[in-house]
Amino acid sequence: MHPAEQSLLGKTSPYVDQYSPELLFPIPRAPQWEALGLDAGQLPFQGVDFWTGYELSWLLPSGKPVVAIGEFAVPADSPSIIESKSFKLYLNSLNQSVFADAQALTTVLERDLSAVAGAPVAVRVRSLDEVAEEGVAGLPGECIDDLEVEIGQYEQPQPELLRCDPERVVTASLHSHLLRSNCPVTGQPDWGSLVVEYEGAALDPASLLAYVVSFRRHQDFHEQCVERIFLDLQRLLQPRRLTVYARYLRRGGLDINPYRCTEAIRPRNLRLARQ
Repeated sequence: MHPAEQSLLGKTSPYVDQYSPELLFPIPRAPQWEALGLDAGQLPFQGVDFWTGYELSWLLPSGKPVVAIGEFAVPADSPSIIESKSFKLYLNSLNQSVFADAQALTTVLERDLSAVAGAPVAVRVRSLDEVAEEGVAGLPGECIDDLEVEIGQYEQPQPELLRCDPERVVTASLHSHLLRSNCPVTGQPDWGSLVVEYEGAALDPASLLAYVVSFRRHQDFHEQCVERIFLDLQRLLQPRRLTVYARYLRRGGLDINPYRCTEAIRPRNLRLARQ
């Protein structure tokens, strides 16, 4: 049984509109790290999981509602991820709850989410105007989606499709919008865009595209898909530097954007056209 099957994911559940932090459900990262051959105490990457909440609302003391956008940064080495449906239900529980202002709400969000993740979670509550001013971002580097590839297996990621030239060291940035994986509990599709930035053996872009497409029916959470891609590329390229991140489309008002890197990074949480 997947740990998430003990949560409300995939089950009919009421929408509570009064503050209910007990709705949050942690999923330990350790079992998935172990499945990937990783030691929680010696992870080969650093990073963050950016969550964006587009349905954040609460009441002021006057009873007037406020709407905003929440940004939540969960450390990649936190003991647990936060199961997404429980996160959505928790945010909905704020809808008829009173907070003096955005800072008071931020304090509560940071406390509750950090307790569930087991590590400090940074929270920003932003106005719609502030986010609108940033506009829509594009991905860095070369888009590989128009390259010709042949592939007919989609059930499991196929790292054997990846090819590189170990005699040629390059610095490159590649991206694809063809990433698709599936929820391991509900089977619902998760659509995303993937970025690979590295300094190492020259990666064949077409082989990367075929590999990305091989995730199309793979069942795993966003964070674990990105970590698997990071590890497969690290083994192949033996890079001096590697960053892998995915920006997934929202579901139920939340998007999840995992970043993994060989070094400390401070990425900006800029949304794409599909987000």
